[in-house]
Amino acid sequence: MRRLIVNADDLGADEARNEGIFEAIRAGVVTSASILPNGPALGHALERVRSGGCEGVSFAVHLNLSEGRPLAEGLTRLAGPDGKFLGKAGAHRLLAGAGDAFLAAEIARETTLQIGKLLDEGIAVTHIDGHQHVHVFPAALSAVTETAKAFGISRMRIPDETDLPEGGVLEANRLEESRRFASLGREARRRLAAAGIVSSDHFRGLALKGRLDLERLVELAGSLPDGTTELMVHPGRVPVRNAFSAFSSADRERELEALLHPRFRLALRAAGVMLVSFREIDS
Repeated sequence: MRRLIVNADDLGADEARNEGIFEAIRAGVVTSASILPNGPALGHALERVRSGGCEGVSFAVHLNLSEGRPLAEGLTRLAGPDGKFLGKAGAHRLLAGAGDAFLAAEIARETTLQIGKLLDEGIAVTHIDGHQHVHVFPAALSAVTETAKAFGISRMRIPDETDLPEGGVLEANRLEESRRFASLGREARRRLAAAGIVSSDHFRGLALKGRLDLERLVELAGSLPDGTTELMVHPGRVPVRNAFSAFSSADRERELEALLHPRFRLALRAAGVMLVSFREIDS
């Protein structure tokens, strides 16, 4: 049996992205969404969730340790002198090492507040994933895992994508980044299994980020392996300004239109692929 979770990231980043994600949810093609607990448009996203139409959709904490302002005060390792996170490059450098007890404590404190924020707002959190995959970096993984388990959350994204192109399809820096995330994901899968954390069997979306269009979606539908695959997507409408990511609005709109196109659903049906959420992953 082949099952597909279509997970839309960055819910709460801005209202335009929120609107695009909810369009795809209403169409039945996005089955899961990841919420930024410190996103500028979190309130708008929560209002839309509460208004109905999201029955059966799973929601993740899109753990953010890299952009914007943390929820915790007084962070000295995760945040800079301006009180903001260090940005993508800075956070990745910090979290790529082994870490130490002080850094782990800061990560646990911020993770606790981000999970607690969504739970306090009435969101039934099914799983954890990371903005820019921070949750699987070596210095973060143990602290995030233990905090998630303390909240009774036993599902997590593992971005261990296989069959990444060797070159020519992706520009060199994006391919290198995708390989790094996939490598971190492979190591995380081993450690998370030992900790009792479960995930999808397979992951797709690293190689498709910024490139996902209808033809690639149709191709993916016909080539999914047996088991459950998570497809990470970033749909959205054009925002007035980009508060959280340099990933262009044109790419987000193209992803949204591809997801909404009837050919994608027809391709899934022809391939015998069932759309599911993270709730269907046994915990």
